[in-house]
Amino acid sequence: MTAGEDMALYRLLCWLSPAFPVGAFSYSQGLESAVSTKLVANETDMAAWLNDTLSGGQLWSDAVIFARAHDAACSRRHIALLDVVTFARAFQPSAELRLESFSQGEAFCTAVKQSWPCKAIDVLRQVAPDNVPYPVAVGVACAGHGIGRSQALHGWLHASVSNLVSAAIRLVPLGQNQGQRLLAGIEPAIRTARDHAADLPLSRLTTNCLMADICSMQHETQHTRLFRS
Repeated sequence: MTAGEDMALYRLLCWLSPAFPVGAFSYSQGLESAVSTKLVANETDMAAWLNDTLSGGQLWSDAVIFARAHDAACSRRHIALLDVVTFARAFQPSAELRLESFSQGEAFCTAVKQSWPCKAIDVLRQVAPDNVPYPVAVGVACAGHGIGRSQALHGWLHASVSNLVSAAIRLVPLGQNQGQRLLAGIEPAIRTARDHAADLPLSRLTTNCLMADICSMQHETQHTRLFRS
């Protein structure tokens, strides 16, 4: 690896680490509600949940938004970047998923600006002074620091799935080895989502995980909660 590739990989690993201060551990994207209603009750159910969200759910739409934000930042097209932000703000199926995306996006921008400042993040803050969706923030930062789209998107999807698996270990509950089996088994689906999202225009983005969206809505009024979404 070249020195530049080493630096890019290091920054990507830092930003997508559970230790990065965006509070990812406090969100479950409706999974807590799904566990509460027994839609997800074991390792097999969780594998199906992950595959569905990667192929037509929240992680799928976030992957496409991430890719388009990265492209806009790389080409320095400010209007295109604003279009991605506007689309991502509107493409939220529930109030809690909206809160999750905006809260993490704002926290990510703040942390990167303080530790790894770059022109791309400054431009993002100019076109979107607040309520920056999380996949947009990470995609723009990766572009600004020369991290390739494919590598960045792959890392983003892995981190997102890992966060859901961590939530499942606490909620279902699952054992640590079961969690690792889930991560091993979902590897091909992550690769497929990355490849399919790479060049898909926002105008063709659709989702089909209605039950996951409903779970997120039900979570808003769930009596006992460990997670914020």
